[in-house]
Formats: sequence, C-alpha cells, structure tokens
Amino acid sequence: MTRLNWGMIGGGEGSQIGPAHRLGARLDAEFEFVAAALDHRPEPGRAYGRKLGLAADRSYGDWKEMLAGEIKRADRVDLVTVATPNATHFAITKAFLEAGFNVLCEKPMTMTVEEGEDIVKIAKAQGRICAVNYGYTGYSLVRHMRAMVARGDLGKVRLVVAEFAHGHHADAADAENPRVRWRYDPAQAGVSAQFADCGIHALHMASFVTGQEVERLSADIASCIESRVLEDDAMVNFRMSGGTVGRLWTSSVAIGRQHGLGLQVFGEKGGLRWSQEQPNQLFWMPLGQRLQIIERGEGGLSPEADRSSRVTVGHAEGMPLAFANIYKDLAEAIHAQKQGRAMDPAANLYPRAEDGLRSMAAVFAVAASGKAEGKWMDARPPMFRT
Repeated sequence: MTRLNWGMIGGGEGSQIGPAHRLGARLDAEFEFVAAALDHRPEPGRAYGRKLGLAADRSYGDWKEMLAGEIKRADRVDLVTVATPNATHFAITKAFLEAGFNVLCEKPMTMTVEEGEDIVKIAKAQGRICAVNYGYTGYSLVRHMRAMVARGDLGKVRLVVAEFAHGHHADAADAENPRVRWRYDPAQAGVSAQFADCGIHALHMASFVTGQEVERLSADIASCIESRVLEDDAMVNFRMSGGTVGRLWTSSVAIGRQHGLGLQVFGEKGGLRWSQEQPNQLFWMPLGQRLQIIERGEGGLSPEADRSSRVTVGHAEGMPLAFANIYKDLAEAIHAQKQGRAMDPAANLYPRAEDGLRSMAAVFAVAASGKAEGKWMDARPPMFRT
C-alpha cells in the first residue's frame, strides 16, 4: 500500500513529545515524513527539519508558511500533527481543517469548550479527520480491556477507578522554576493544572474502555503547595452514561510515584486492572475464580489487541508503540476515506475531536466544582446535552 505523506508542527529539537510522534508515525511504514514547521523560531526550525532529512522547500519557518506551501502541492501532506504549546492548538487545527487537511492534535485540543465545539463542527462540515492524541489508549492491553467490556466478559460495569499520579512537582522550590511554574499559572495554563494535564488522560481512558461518557461530576481540588494558584491534586467522583460509578485521583505531589496512570474496571462478573508502568500485563479476576494474568502478545486475545501488538510475548512495548497504534488507526482511516470504503473495525479506535471536546468540558466542570466545594456539575459539552 502506498505510504501516506505526513507533516508535523512543533516538536522541534529538545522537545519531549516530538521524538515520540516521529517514531510512532513511521514505525509501521504507513507514513512518510515530508514536511514540518518544527520551531517557533524560523531558522532553527528550518535547520532542524533539514537535519531530520526534510527537503529544504518543505522545512518551513512557521505553521502559516507550511499551510501556504502544502495547500498548493499535488503531494500535500495527508495528515498533519499539531504538537505546539496548548494555546496555539485551536488556531492551527482550525486553519488546517478548513483548508481540507486531516489533523492529529495533541491534547488539549482547545482551551475552551466553545472552541472545541467549533472544531467538531468544522471537521464534520469539511469531511476531514480530526483526532486528538490520547496516546495511552494505543496500548494493546487497554484496547483488549475495551474489547472484553464490549463483548460482555465483565457483565454490567458497576465501577471504574482511574488515577494518574506522580511526584515530579512536589518540590516547593519549583515555584521559581519557569519550566514548572507556568503549569500552575491561570494566565498560561487556563482554569486547571494537574487535572487538565494528567487527570484528563485517566478520565478519557475510563470512557474509552467502558464505552460510556462522563455525564456529571463532583471535584475536590487542592494546591498542596500553597504558592500555586491552580491545583496540584484532585479527587473526582463521576457518573457515566451507562450508570457506571467513577472515581479518579490525580496528583503531581505524590512523591515516590513516577508515571502512575492506571485503570480498574469492576463488573458483575469480574474485574480488570492495568497500569501504564507495567503495560504488558493485564490482571483479570473472574467472579469466584482465580486471578489471571493476561500477557500482551498472547495469541487470540481480541482483534483490537492482536492488531496493536508487534513484539513477541514477554518483550516490552512502550509509549512510542502506543503512539504508533494511533497512527496506524489513522492510516487505515485515511486509506478508507480515499478509497470510499468502510475502515477495519479493529482500527476504528483513534480518539476523535468529540473526545477532545468532552475532555475540555470535564476540565471546566472540575474547576467549577472545586471552587463550589464539590457541587455536582454537568460534565457534558452544551452541544451534547440535547
């Protein structure tokens, strides 16, 4: 199958997220990296693009120059990834969608619910794909959890418990560190810090696995380091569209925790437990039976898990491969779009603009509930309330 053309905005030299995207996009030879605007500084961005092998005329100085250049080309990019600072996501994503490009945007997709609704409407009107990089849903066993829930292995899902905790911002001296300080500054981060940064990944995963949407929530937020304006710890209770009860904890001051993203799902007939730090094992406890450990790479798990596993059982797969599964989904979606056919159902798992919108609505609901001492709030975007 012909490789698709891929471009990137942001993710320049020294970026944490850029290498993960470049590895993920090209891992399965589905995409060719052909264009980029990698830095807000034009010349360093162009130079780094050439260093990565881009042709000089497609290593752009900024995203506007890239849009103007690519829109005129017969071999224009089939997908553009937006990995720039949060506040720029809306303008860039909107411009490329309106010009007829497919977009994968880093989270948060937008800074407001209203902007999120605009993106959903524009993508639909243009008939373009707009995905949001909730990359942890690319893990093979997370997809298998979703398949197990969907096929009824757990029966009715009663309770989901999600968490994303780390201790990397636990030093009060970080108040003077600009690389950390901005995250807790409303002028730069918006209405939420830790929940918007990490908690939203856990909340999205709860929806992804259960197949249910968060409808309402109650939040207790705290700034454990008192100099911070925005929260560094949050506990969120929520209720889902299928009646499932939800609990979520997220923190950046949990000393000893490294990257503690995890999900537990409890149903009538059994329970599941998965942790991102040990992503190749899924713990499954059927009611009245012994605990079972499901290994990534075992044969015959589910089409979703089998499709998203590359390395033989017993060998670790990590975050770049989870990102690669998002790109693999998108490649199948774009090929299906070009060929006018239905896409493979096992690949139809990439997070949509609607997911980005729901996440932003949840962020604002958590912030409002926290200020109102835990008052229950409608967590749905206005356009999804009717």
